Amino acid sequence: MTTSLNVALVGYGFVGKVFHAPLILATPGLRLHTVVSRDAAKVKADWPEVQVVQDAHAAFADPHVDLVVIASPNDTHAPLAIAALRQGKHVVVDKPFTVTLREAHDVIAAADAADRLVSVFQNRRWDADFLTVRRLIADGELGRVAEFHSHFDRFRPVVQDRWRERDEPGGGLWYDLGPHLLDQVVQLFGLPEAITADIARLRDGAQAADYFDVTLRYPSHRAILHASTLVAGNGLRFAVHGTQGSYLKHGLDVQEDQLRAGMVPGTPGWGIDARSGEVVQERDGRLVTDIARAEHGDYRAYYAGMRDAILQGGPVPVTPQQALEIMRLIELGARSSEERREIALG
Repeated sequence: MTTSLNVALVGYGFVGKVFHAPLILATPGLRLHTVVSRDAAKVKADWPEVQVVQDAHAAFADPHVDLVVIASPNDTHAPLAIAALRQGKHVVVDKPFTVTLREAHDVIAAADAADRLVSVFQNRRWDADFLTVRRLIADGELGRVAEFHSHFDRFRPVVQDRWRERDEPGGGLWYDLGPHLLDQVVQLFGLPEAITADIARLRDGAQAADYFDVTLRYPSHRAILHASTLVAGNGLRFAVHGTQGSYLKHGLDVQEDQLRAGMVPGTPGWGIDARSGEVVQERDGRLVTDIARAEHGDYRAYYAGMRDAILQGGPVPVTPQQALEIMRLIELGARSSEERREIALG
């Protein structure tokens, strides 16, 4: 292994093209060596020097490839990850890690058997607003948290013909955005005592879930996670209420929009959110609102962490155990919604 890692990216749809490829190329010590895609012209138009192959297993067998990134449809994550690990490659899987908890255990067992690293891409740990929330809670500026609200709402009233919106394993909003919101909460508070979920199809013609409202029960607070495709006018991202005040943030982290616009990660303005949140606290018997100092987001931190874990033996940025915890919550949430009841983690 050299001081630079060759990366094979499996999948060049929206996630592979907009997120993974630019972040890999912008991370020192990583080189986008191969892309697995049936549309070589699409890849070459963006990255003419990158090798393109149609067969993922050909990329796995390439002795020059050190790290495989899987950004293919959700139901292919587990078999592709296991195949890459058996060829001796380190593996990053886009969220959700797998479709089932059983598959997650199988992937981790394959990594252990191959003595290779596996991780799931939880880039939203490095959202600017989440980093700000994390700091405010850690510093005690809000006191003891009583309510934590996390929204990821969009207005997409027309159902699209794409795998993410079909009634198939790993489809729907719970598997798309649920892993992000669950991971952020667990990073802040650890695992909850219980979960109650309402997962539904609300749009006309919806084939898969396009709405969820989930409550995580903790001993002294509640965390409420919400996502919908039929919200045109709210824009709330975080509302954190504690014994010493509240933090309110509207608007999503800017990095996705910056990547969509073709901005190179790390260039001036990268990860800087102009819509700073507000801290509301009582002073001298009245409520006062201050602009919260916003942290800078940077999704490259995930790939820098993977690079260092492979080359220097450090911890992966998202551990296999953390991947298992989120998959367990995903399954329990789906079960809670189906059975219409709270489910304890036990």
